[in-house]
Amino acid sequence: MNASLWFYEAQRSGKLPSSNRVSWRTDSGLEDGQDNGVDLTGGYYDAGDYLKFTLPLSYSLNILTWGAITWFDGYQKANQVSYLHDMIKWGTDWILKAHPNADTFYVQVGDGNIDNNYWGPDTNIPTPRPSYQVNRTAVGTDAVAISAAALASASYLFRNNLNDTNYADTLLSGASSLFNLADTAQPRDVYTNAIPAIADYYATNNYTSQLTFAALWMYKATGNETYRRKASDYFDQFNLAKSSVGIMDWSDQTNGVYVLGAELDANNTKYATAAKNMLDTLISDAGSSDSPCSYTNGGLLWCDGYSTENSLVPAQDTALLALLYSRLDRSKSDKYTQFAQKQITYMLGDNYMLTPYVCGIHMNSPHNPHHAGASGGTDISNINSSPPEEKYVLHGAVVGGPDKEDKFYDIRNDYAQTEVALDYNAPFQGLVAYQLSVGASDPPYVSITQPRPYVRRGFKMPGWLIAVIIICVIFAVGLTAYICWWKRGCGLCGKKRGYDKAVAV
Repeated sequence: MNASLWFYEAQRSGKLPSSNRVSWRTDSGLEDGQDNGVDLTGGYYDAGDYLKFTLPLSYSLNILTWGAITWFDGYQKANQVSYLHDMIKWGTDWILKAHPNADTFYVQVGDGNIDNNYWGPDTNIPTPRPSYQVNRTAVGTDAVAISAAALASASYLFRNNLNDTNYADTLLSGASSLFNLADTAQPRDVYTNAIPAIADYYATNNYTSQLTFAALWMYKATGNETYRRKASDYFDQFNLAKSSVGIMDWSDQTNGVYVLGAELDANNTKYATAAKNMLDTLISDAGSSDSPCSYTNGGLLWCDGYSTENSLVPAQDTALLALLYSRLDRSKSDKYTQFAQKQITYMLGDNYMLTPYVCGIHMNSPHNPHHAGASGGTDISNINSSPPEEKYVLHGAVVGGPDKEDKFYDIRNDYAQTEVALDYNAPFQGLVAYQLSVGASDPPYVSITQPRPYVRRGFKMPGWLIAVIIICVIFAVGLTAYICWWKRGCGLCGKKRGYDKAVAV
């Protein structure tokens, strides 16, 4: 848990505090927001680069606080409460800054076309770093709603667990303002339609789950029945009970609506019914035609369309929901808990690669996460070999994870496997807090003494090359046929004249 919280410190932007534990990080992004006359310094860099996005950040903070609220004693047992406080506040302070007035919310800082052509430390982050906003004319219902949920959940945590009523009030005020903007800005729309530049990074295709999720969190933070009724009305209006079963992530919180609704509105059985159907479909029916998921040979939940990149994320998010719901339904508790425990032990070393997929906790941990600052290199054309191994250990970072064959290659530019991001560690925090809360046994990596097995990725011919070869073969066959037709009797197309004549005797 301490290592995971350290990772979030490694992602900090802005003026770093004296308590900063990451020696290779410096103050950065100190002019963010100046293009629009606002202060957008601070917050967190999203992944292995230097872009800042509100949507994945807000989702991450919400998942982090949900786990912390539920298993707060896990943080207490690990003596990590002060670090939890600082980590959440660093993010929520920035969300408050990003909402400078009732009608405006900033959702991105930095230009991906510029930032993604830079590889190096935070001392030379390229500029310009434009800031992008949604408002009442450029509507972003989804991004604004999930940010309201983040502030509302953090408000509950600071009021009820961290004993900071003043800051909880500040957060709740911001949450109320953001929820009002999300709810009333018309016509409602996804934020990528307002800011097409974001579509290449964090595109969404609905706002319905985010708005419903935000209403539920507003109800939990305030106890105001208006929000409970609003959430229930949204649930019915958007027909969320009939949504195709998928995976919860930063782009869709439908599954979170089911579980949170079952907790907060227990008399309204539609939430619990949907939650059980979702979890049973993903967990119990995995491998059947009724489920989008299956299991790898090693036991990792694998969901087609979700797990090809960052395979540990769907497994973690589903495990977290399974544990959250297991507290509400004794008839499902054992099944859902066993599933979650298997996913936790898998990612902590009980897998074919004997690898805990968390940097810096074991000799078999990933050594080459896709992270510009930690790599120590500056040659974007040769990020795998310059340097050959990460200069700085990115303690606590959860990487994307293995492939469907349970193999992991630890290659820096293979972002599908080695990327790190705020939302990868968010469910992990909750899973670890749960383990500490229930007094679980030591994780598998503690007893692993063998090195990671050597695996080598076979050559996979790219599709364009296959197409070229096929075209060339077709052309060659066609050309040969044409020549044979033109010069009848050639050796390629028939018998040579005279070969079949009778021999005189």
